[in-house]
Amino acid sequence: MVKQEQAQVKEESKTTQNVIVDGTNQIAGRLCSHVAKLLINGSRVSIVNSENIMFSGSRKMVVEEYQKFLEIASINNPKFGPFHPRRPDTMITKMVRGMLPKNKSSGQTALKRLRAYLGVPNELKSKKTIQFEDAKIRKPAPYYTTFGDLGRTVGWHE
Repeated sequence: MVKQEQAQVKEESKTTQNVIVDGTNQIAGRLCSHVAKLLINGSRVSIVNSENIMFSGSRKMVVEEYQKFLEIASINNPKFGPFHPRRPDTMITKMVRGMLPKNKSSGQTALKRLRAYLGVPNELKSKKTIQFEDAKIRKPAPYYTTFGDLGRTVGWHE
């Protein structure tokens, strides 16, 4: 009985679905939690327009906190890490990685199914994108800071 259930789970995991998420005007934390859930369930997820994902809070506060985060380095030799992302697509990848069990094999394979893009690549332009309703911003846009704006402030060169 248990072997039949395991076989059914394996068959379901083989039929992965491709999900394309549009990050425009989405709050980062809520978006990442939805994406992590999809990845754990076996879907392949592509995040497009990652430079338009929003951090909530004033721009000054968000930039100051991120610059403090960038100061963290190894005592022995900074080339050993930790490495801090400055590009919006790598920032969102690292946020999703923090919501996955990255030391387990299931989390590592889930992270391999994630792709994040700046803008929309040509192969995904014709495909349908989704947005999560509870991750959309509720206040006007000036109350938020975009990943692209934050990246340009802390050293990302387009």
